[in-house]
Amino acid sequence: MLDERVGVFGGSYLHATEASERVQFRRALTLTFMTLVMPGSAQLVMGSRRIGRIAIRVWLGCLLLGGFVLLLALTTRSGLFTFLTDERVLTFGRWFLTAGAVAWVALLLDAWRLGRPLQLRRRHRLWMTGVNGVLCFATAGVMLFAAHTVAVQNGFIGTVFASEAVSGPESGRYNVLLLGGDSGPDRTGLRPDSLTVASIDAETGRTVLVGLPRNLENIPFPKGSVMAKEFPRGFDCDGCELNSVNTWANDHANLFGPGSASGSRAEKGTVKPGIEATMGAVEEITGLDLNYYAMVNLRGFSKLVDAVGGVTINVKERTAIGGIGAPIRGWIPAGEQKLNGSQTLWYARSRVQNDDWSRMGRQKCVMNAMLHQLSPQAVLLNVEKIAESSKSLLTTDIPAKQLGTFMDLALKAKNQKVSTVSLVPPVIFTGNPDFDKVRTLVDQAIAKAEGSKADSGGMLEANLSMPDTEQQKQDPRKANQTEDLDALC
Repeated sequence: MLDERVGVFGGSYLHATEASERVQFRRALTLTFMTLVMPGSAQLVMGSRRIGRIAIRVWLGCLLLGGFVLLLALTTRSGLFTFLTDERVLTFGRWFLTAGAVAWVALLLDAWRLGRPLQLRRRHRLWMTGVNGVLCFATAGVMLFAAHTVAVQNGFIGTVFASEAVSGPESGRYNVLLLGGDSGPDRTGLRPDSLTVASIDAETGRTVLVGLPRNLENIPFPKGSVMAKEFPRGFDCDGCELNSVNTWANDHANLFGPGSASGSRAEKGTVKPGIEATMGAVEEITGLDLNYYAMVNLRGFSKLVDAVGGVTINVKERTAIGGIGAPIRGWIPAGEQKLNGSQTLWYARSRVQNDDWSRMGRQKCVMNAMLHQLSPQAVLLNVEKIAESSKSLLTTDIPAKQLGTFMDLALKAKNQKVSTVSLVPPVIFTGNPDFDKVRTLVDQAIAKAEGSKADSGGMLEANLSMPDTEQQKQDPRKANQTEDLDALC
């Protein structure tokens, strides 16, 4: 009888002990996950009230900041981008994320201590150690990676968008000169062989691309500028074409100085002589007041394309790789192709077995593809590669203060048609351009993009139309003159 009683009491004791151990294990897990969901809550419950209160206040502050960012996202997307690209915000964010990672890991380890792991059974203790260790590594890894990403972004913005001068829209549009420069040992300086003005509606993002041939001659310059004094009858020296304005001005930089620029250039005073002279020439050619410029070194462009995983392009005609001062070493076949960086570069710059007008059309298709295919997800996942490649290839006077505005316009432009007008034959004879006609064409293209009927009797269509035979539909030159670039590319 006594043995039976001992057995009963012993079984009850073992059962109670196992139940107590399970309760301790659940409590330890609960404390850990409380710390994961609301840092400091475990400490507040278990008696470390001072540490708990501090941690919870910081956590609530983070929630309020998240609510503020969400409010910005719902009310003003440009304001959100401006906030997220502010150098002070990024600097604070980097150090806050780094300190937060350390503090959160410390709280998780303290929650593990509060769970009294030494009183747990060995199996439970191993489980708790494993769970806590995984959460520590995951939490610290995510936050430290975020801090690194913020640091990379901050360094990129500080390096590339270092200008302080802000320029507002002109007649409701931002006009940005996009230059594709090609430097190399066989070249004197960096000649912008690709020149395009992106005229962007400041409200809708509706964009008109104005393509300027590199071999445009007799270039006029703004009255009172250095270039106008040197070339009063236009850029008429031997071999002087639009793409050599940059080199000539840089070679004669001693002529430029304070007060040498005109118009918005004089107000900003932040660009080099070559860019200053080129922007002045483009303003005279097109009749548009330029806000900013962006110079892309094409030798680094391929790195940017590779950084975003390539770009898909409908290749209109078989295009040579190489062949510019060297043998052709390959071809890009016609048809829809996923191109890597090197292939995209050659598709944009090759002029073997075709002409400059074909190349200008292909360049616009590359711009269109990058605009529509460069998603925020691709940028986020490849931010470090993009930042490193962009530092070496991009020079611009767009200030960091206006990054939010242009990021918002870029997203709007993805859902809009892109129009093009290019100053190429047969519309414009590059050897002796009719600049009055050029300005009329540009004005008409912008008016049509804005929905205006002021098209002067349909002059634009009459001058820029091309046959729609099957052969012509595959002609890259058609991309030079269109109201919907996406439909042609």
